[in-house]
Amino acid sequence: MKFLDEAKIFVKSGDGGAGCVSFHREKFIEFGGPDGGDGGKGGDVIAEAVPNLNTLIDYRYQQHFKVRRGHHGMGKNRSGAKSEDILLRVPVGTQILDEDKETVLFDLTKPGQRVTLCKGGDGGFGNAHFKSSTNQAPRHSTPGWPGEERWIWLRLKLIADAGLVGLPNAGKSTLLAAVTRAKPKIADYPFTTLHPQLGVVHVDDKEFVLADIPGLIEGAHEGAGLGTRFLGHVERCGVLIHLVDGTQEDVAGAYKTIRAELKSYSPVLAQKPEILCLNKCDALTAEEIDEKTKALTKAAKLKKGRGKNAPAPVLAISGAAKMGTTELLRRAYAVIQETRAKEAEQKQTTIEAAQ
Repeated sequence: MKFLDEAKIFVKSGDGGAGCVSFHREKFIEFGGPDGGDGGKGGDVIAEAVPNLNTLIDYRYQQHFKVRRGHHGMGKNRSGAKSEDILLRVPVGTQILDEDKETVLFDLTKPGQRVTLCKGGDGGFGNAHFKSSTNQAPRHSTPGWPGEERWIWLRLKLIADAGLVGLPNAGKSTLLAAVTRAKPKIADYPFTTLHPQLGVVHVDDKEFVLADIPGLIEGAHEGAGLGTRFLGHVERCGVLIHLVDGTQEDVAGAYKTIRAELKSYSPVLAQKPEILCLNKCDALTAEEIDEKTKALTKAAKLKKGRGKNAPAPVLAISGAAKMGTTELLRRAYAVIQETRAKEAEQKQTTIEAAQ
């Protein structure tokens, strides 16, 4: 299935049905009176977040969604039927934006969450509605109210707990394949990964979702390489796992390049908790690992904790040899739990302040 994380669509709810002008006609009833029914309501356009979907490919080939108008009213006080709603099924994590592509209208982050994109128009009144003691034979009705219509953008941001970032060929796909059952494409050339990949990590009877996005290069915020198109998929992550290829000479420069691109894309993303890893250490000597770990620690301005058992600020790992991956996953899970707890506390504070 082709991966598509953005789509522009047109949605229009149904117009309301028109009211009816009718008079009751029956043998031996001389003055039957008005009996025109009301028109039916137009259908709504509804979006629902559903599990087991991870792409917006369905909206690549159909961009227009229009609901039929409500049925017109009829005689004998028969109201028109409401037209059926249109239900748009989207993956969990989909944002719905206005036509300007900046204003977020809805954010569907939970399975089963539903929002109404366009409300259907109300039906018009039949002449029976206007009957009164001073107007016993009204001969007019009202048309139905028009529905709403708009262009909207659908933008998918994958729901993941941790995200892998780094330069191309930093070993992100190899690590994802080593710690999950995902089967990403792995090769020895840049930009092997062309779209985000997800995998479920199991560590110490716990689990979390890990996302691998295509590698960034210098100038990505200006469109170089694959640009920052896929960075939105790690905006919801609780922690970023930053991989630096230990086999290259300037590991500090590689780290600074990615940090600069993250800051250029979003200050919020740049402030997320980060676990810095020197990858491919199975191809390095102990002296090289020590030297490059110190260079990364200095570049990232990290401080080693006190005590002999204090965790190292930079982890030396190897995805291919599964070296140090268990410690990495345990640290990532702990940071995720801490981040989610802070987010829940902030959300609760916001709700209490609004009340």
